[in-house]
Amino acid sequence: MVGHVKDIVRLSSSEREALEGLVHQGKVAAAKRTRAPILLKADANAAGPAWTDEPMAEALDVSVATIHRTRPAYVTQGLAVALERQRPIGRQFRQLAGAQEARLGAVACGPPPEGHARWTLRRLADRLVTREIVEAIGQETVRRTLKNMPSSRG
Repeated sequence: MVGHVKDIVRLSSSEREALEGLVHQGKVAAAKRTRAPILLKADANAAGPAWTDEPMAEALDVSVATIHRTRPAYVTQGLAVALERQRPIGRQFRQLAGAQEARLGAVACGPPPEGHARWTLRRLADRLVTREIVEAIGQETVRRTLKNMPSSRG
């Protein structure tokens, strides 16, 4: 599958030289080392090979999704953005406020629920919701909050 029609990469000669320099340079960030060859092979100018996505993914040992992210980033935002690693856009967990964090610490230090030997992250998250300390909370937020809290084991 060829990239979307509006995602056709056309590198200028200066961009092509800069990318070739990155490919042959010693120390380069991993994201740049991955994306520079993608842009070089996707170049649809007379100097470029204009590869399609699947053969390019196989030759460069990258996923087709990486190619599908790199092409539009170059076309819409330019070379610098296309070469940089994008921040994850997955689910963002809400952080706890100071009072909520203190209540989590109090619950975690207290006795575990009846019939259980200890607290689990899931049980702590459920207890915070049932006590109406928070509306909703993920286990990962509980884990991160507890990890960053000072603890006294004695």
